[in-house]
Amino acid sequence: MARFQSAVSLNVSVFFLMVGVGLTVSLLPARMAALSGSFSDVGCLASCFALPFVLLQVPMGSLADRYGYKAFLAAGYIVCGLSALAYCLAETPDILYMGRVLQGVGEVPIWALAPALLSVDWPEGRGKVLGMYNASMHLGLTAGGLLGLIFCDCWDGSGAFWVLAATGLAGGVLVMTCAGEKAGGKESGAEGWDLKTAGVLMVRRETRAVFSGIVLYGCGYGVFLTVIPMSLIAGRGAGEQTVSLFFVLFYVAVSLSQLMGGALSDKAGRVATMALGLTMAGICLPVAVWARGLALLSGLAMAGFGLGIFCVSAMAALSESVPVSRRGTISGAFYLAWGAGYFVGPILLGTASDHGGFGPGLLVFSVLLLGNAGVLAAFSGRIRAVA
Repeated sequence: MARFQSAVSLNVSVFFLMVGVGLTVSLLPARMAALSGSFSDVGCLASCFALPFVLLQVPMGSLADRYGYKAFLAAGYIVCGLSALAYCLAETPDILYMGRVLQGVGEVPIWALAPALLSVDWPEGRGKVLGMYNASMHLGLTAGGLLGLIFCDCWDGSGAFWVLAATGLAGGVLVMTCAGEKAGGKESGAEGWDLKTAGVLMVRRETRAVFSGIVLYGCGYGVFLTVIPMSLIAGRGAGEQTVSLFFVLFYVAVSLSQLMGGALSDKAGRVATMALGLTMAGICLPVAVWARGLALLSGLAMAGFGLGIFCVSAMAALSESVPVSRRGTISGAFYLAWGAGYFVGPILLGTASDHGGFGPGLLVFSVLLLGNAGVLAAFSGRIRAVA
């Protein structure tokens, strides 16, 4: 009963926080433009979030392995709430930058440590439970985006940011009250687990193919949120409604794939499910080069579905490849690799698109996805569960 209560509290907390994030993510560029009038300042908002989000993943995971997950998780929610307060009260660009940095710091444990805690609590059915958590996250983003479209004319200047502040602070209270505490370090001693060892783990033979797939997954996730929507607008003449529908379909596809992919990986095996997800994405992505209308949106949604299947099965596979005392660190390493791909992928494909190479660039990316799927299939059985 205790672990069920913990899982419910984590899913409810992340769903409502991501509703707040989905409500506000489209408002921040306009707020920055109103305060500074500079496009470069708007672009820097993304970097202010991404830099702490990527750099703190492994250190925070390692610290949580040693001192416990729950306090870091609750602090993450509270910091996200404080970031929203900064957005509400900002009268200069610097305050917006500070809020964005705080949000990046706050979301580190929410993305990485909650799956680590769930993987410890649920040694059986781990893929299904992780899939439910990731689905709750993306369904919250979907709901927030839809609410933003419906009520965009009803908010005053800071109304949506107050919602994010409330969901962040409430999430911190809920986690501290209801979430479990099973820190690997407290139970089995993680004192020798340092960042150098984490780096060794990321490049060892058994997990190298998984981490390369995670980098590609991060590339795909970033491309879906940036370059592909721009291509729909600039190359296909899509309007705002089409782009909004694309985002909704993407988040829904990822959410459903997390639910289905986690359960599938429990039954069919982690490696086979990872390879299936990458193969589906690699086959469906080229649709964006040739298709139009409903076929285009359907193909992209299926590619997102494949990426989601890979994500949850890779997360479960890595969790099972290390002892319980190292679950936080391996989860942080997952999002470090994901963040690297998220940063690099859009830059490379965006640069190629500026020179007329969107189609060839997307085809090369598809080939890389299919190649990684083949490597995973060849390594089937070598990713060994140790806990």
